[in-house]
Amino acid sequence: MASIFGHAVVGFTLTKLLSNKNLKLLSCLAIASTILPDIDVLAFNFGIPYEHSFGHRGFTHSILFAIHWATLLMFIFGEQNKKLWWLVIFLCTVSHGVLDAMTSGGRGVGFFIPFYNERFFFPFREIVVSPIGIGKFFSEWGMKVIFSEFKYILIPCFLILLVKFLNSKFK
Repeated sequence: MASIFGHAVVGFTLTKLLSNKNLKLLSCLAIASTILPDIDVLAFNFGIPYEHSFGHRGFTHSILFAIHWATLLMFIFGEQNKKLWWLVIFLCTVSHGVLDAMTSGGRGVGFFIPFYNERFFFPFREIVVSPIGIGKFFSEWGMKVIFSEFKYILIPCFLILLVKFLNSKFK
């Protein structure tokens, strides 16, 4: 998986790309939605194996989960612009699996669970997989994760936001 930081950067970027308004609640929930799919690591504590549809990178990383999560938050919080809320939350939640499918480790992402239990990686797998657990993150492995996310997530997101900013200033 990508780290919590890499996922959060993508959530922030997607929110700023899709909305010119300063919607703090939407931004916070969007960032949380990029992180939420990894709640499935708790499955290990209940003896649910990685390969199970409710195991790590399973249902909570699926497109169906993102649809349901976005719909739920849209109805709870999206009073003014339901379409914007749904789109931002959906894309942020789906982005989690997309980033994980570009990492160097794990067993793939179950994008189509529960309809199809196969797990997938993308051909581009240059993001160093983040260790599970905070203790392992503060190690040489964690530094490799930070460097790869800086290169493949932070810099591209910064450039995207810079282009958006410059485009809005020089219109």
